[in-house]
Amino acid sequence: MVYTVAKLAKISGVSIRTLHWYDEIGLLKPAYHGANGYRYYGEEQLLALQQILFFRELGFELKQIESILKRSDFDRMAALSSHRKVLQKNVERTKKLIKTIDKTIEHLKGTKKMKDHEIYLGFSKEGQDEYQKYLINRFGDKIKDSIKESNENVKKMSKEDFEKTKKDWAHILDDLAKQWKNSAKAGSAEVQKIIRRHYEWLKKYWTPDRESYAGMGEGYAGFEWKDVFKQYDPEHPQFALFFAEAIKVFAKKELS
Repeated sequence: MVYTVAKLAKISGVSIRTLHWYDEIGLLKPAYHGANGYRYYGEEQLLALQQILFFRELGFELKQIESILKRSDFDRMAALSSHRKVLQKNVERTKKLIKTIDKTIEHLKGTKKMKDHEIYLGFSKEGQDEYQKYLINRFGDKIKDSIKESNENVKKMSKEDFEKTKKDWAHILDDLAKQWKNSAKAGSAEVQKIIRRHYEWLKKYWTPDRESYAGMGEGYAGFEWKDVFKQYDPEHPQFALFFAEAIKVFAKKELS
């Protein structure tokens, strides 16, 4: 069966705009274009989109997904098996966290006292270390200095400074979302002014170069950022992709 982009968007939950974007960046090409210029997708493309969505759920960046899917030795069955193992592990962790919530409620009600170790059941004690390992895997050892810089800068911040950075971040997102909703171009002057504000804001933590700044922008489309952008884009990651493209333009023009 052949699907139009509108039909594929409907059954997959991925917006038409995102499918167009995936086509433009070469991540998911349609099977063919009709004489009317419409995109048409077959079963192969439907299964490829499923893989893209799985990898997105697991926090992979679009460039990483493209690289994986285009490998000559890519094995769809092996990938599905791997996805299942990771998701099963996440299910088990979620169950532990729900159990911790239930026990905490009982503890606060005074019906059943929690043991000390139960307070943190299900939480990843190495969460920050894991994220830093991800950054090192993504950008190499050179990112270690940036991680150290960020950690040191956060320690130096007063409570007031930290609260101000949170407000500044919110204002940046608000202003950028307005541009996105008005269909502004990622490279437009107004959008790039906002991206400069974002870059200057980020420098309060660490100073990225062209590659790491563009890579961080791509990371915004990852699943772990879904809640951050939810109020601007419930469907995520259309707004994040716009953000990433604007960052890419800025990095290419302004950074070395």
